[in-house]
Amino acid sequence: MPVFRLLLTLVALSIIGYVQHVHAQSVLPMQNIYGRSASSLDGTWQYIVDPMETGLIKSKYRRDFPADDKAKLDEGVLIEYDWDTSPEIQVPGDWNSQIAGMEWYEGLVWYRKRFNYEITSERQFLYFEAVNYKAQVYLNGEKLGIHEGGFTPFQFEVTGKLKPTGNSLVLAVDNKRREDGIPAADFDWWNYGGITRSVWLVETESVFITDYHLALNPDGNHLEGYVTLDGSASEEEIMVQIPELGVKKKVYIGSSGTADFQVKTPKELERWFPDTPKRYTVTYTRGDDMIADRVGFKTASTQGYEILLNGEPQFLRGICIHEEAMGTPTRRLDWDMAERLLREAKEMNANFVRLAHYPHTEKMTRLADSLGLMVWTEIPVYWEDIDYQNPKTLALATRMIRSNYERDKNRASILLWSVANETPIHRDRMSFLKHLIKELKNQNEHLLVTAALKVSHEGGVKRIDDPLGAYLDVVSVNTYVGWYGTDYPDAIPDVAWESDFTKPLVFSEFGAGAVYGNRGDKMTRWTEDFQAYFIDQTMTMALDIPFLRGTMPWVLKDFRTPRRYHGQFQQYWNRKGLIDPQGNRKQAFVTLSNWYSCIQQQENINNE
Repeated sequence: MPVFRLLLTLVALSIIGYVQHVHAQSVLPMQNIYGRSASSLDGTWQYIVDPMETGLIKSKYRRDFPADDKAKLDEGVLIEYDWDTSPEIQVPGDWNSQIAGMEWYEGLVWYRKRFNYEITSERQFLYFEAVNYKAQVYLNGEKLGIHEGGFTPFQFEVTGKLKPTGNSLVLAVDNKRREDGIPAADFDWWNYGGITRSVWLVETESVFITDYHLALNPDGNHLEGYVTLDGSASEEEIMVQIPELGVKKKVYIGSSGTADFQVKTPKELERWFPDTPKRYTVTYTRGDDMIADRVGFKTASTQGYEILLNGEPQFLRGICIHEEAMGTPTRRLDWDMAERLLREAKEMNANFVRLAHYPHTEKMTRLADSLGLMVWTEIPVYWEDIDYQNPKTLALATRMIRSNYERDKNRASILLWSVANETPIHRDRMSFLKHLIKELKNQNEHLLVTAALKVSHEGGVKRIDDPLGAYLDVVSVNTYVGWYGTDYPDAIPDVAWESDFTKPLVFSEFGAGAVYGNRGDKMTRWTEDFQAYFIDQTMTMALDIPFLRGTMPWVLKDFRTPRRYHGQFQQYWNRKGLIDPQGNRKQAFVTLSNWYSCIQQQENINNE
């Protein structure tokens, strides 16, 4: 059997085994959790730290945390836990920022939430926006399933499993880094553990609209979409409407559960642009069941070295962002926290954000829609340690990228979909990433796919020759000339760039570390002056590259990472942020803002 066919066979078997393993998680999560009838299970939970993983041991003496039982002394077994007197933790959130002494903890923690529930709907689902990293979920002592991956949503149907009073929801949450995980064991951000995003109890009819999509076709002359029902056994009628545009379309869904549809683009439709992020309310109605979403409409394509939004060339004035709140570092972002990050980007005259290095909360992409920020989204296939030969790891990455697409496919803000960051060049990596690219294109052949590539360097020339570039729509590279190595920023403008691909290039990262308030000579590292000079010199170099169409410095805000050891300047923080953890702007923020203002002004002149 050819090697490639054998790999595909192994992948298929792995995926089948994984689906069987997660039990009740039989479908991808429903679309638009914020637009549904749902009760929040956020708030105060209880927890038990279990570094020895005693709660997972299967024996008659096991501490049966999922069962939520009291000790039964008459059976001769002392169960040495008591949920009712266990300490409390807030969900969503991470244990690193909430629990004293657990800032560095990586391991198993049990969570428990008790709640009452008055059953008023025909079906119910537990929906988790994200849990880092591996979650085993139990309801009233029954195991619902397992989910692996710290940044994508998952759900379980719990119809018939709920009680009017005294429901007990228990999760075993394990954030240990894994050699076969996504990301793998080595990554450069804080490993926040816990139920980091919201938990919902969703109520639906017996038949309900679980999925939908609506977008402009590449020619812009039609709106094309589909609707999917869950639970239907016969033909159903769905009414799709855009009231502001007078659109009404009846869609008939048969036994397949899904129906495609098409509507001629109304003449009055305004396309989504960063300067005018127009959105429309789109409703999908089946009888009394209706779900609404706010959707922008755009086309995105490339032509030679150009990135085209609605047919118009774009220069991506970008900035990279980690999902970490201002102030006390935490993975939890509410709407205000998320908006504060994005508004900082807007105020530096950015029109684009790279949400690195994993899918951020859905709040970020929805806010980007409304604020007018184009988005790069990605999954954490990151650095060299990914187990590229392991079919299980490939199956996990495939599910992640599909889940990322399914959650955010209706967001007009997303321009670039990334499959990887700084991965090594070898055959196994190529097969792995080509599979992910194919998965994205199978979902939507019109998506613009990218990845942060490796670059070769010889004789003062940076050459973009990573063979993965042949399979991408936009070529991206990270450059740190002037920071890592012996060079200083004054050498940056002399670097020449060549590319093997007639495709647009973006600088997906560049940056230098600086401590807020540390002023000095522009040639002295760790000063704000050095960082600002680095940004200035890199932008000078970038704008001299004829095929470059975007820049996104690393990074908006200083963020926590255990890999940054310098006792004076870092103290386990990456200091490349243009603002400090409290939101104070460094000199480089002003430098970049001025560059982006000039670029924007020149674009306005060119468009007149």
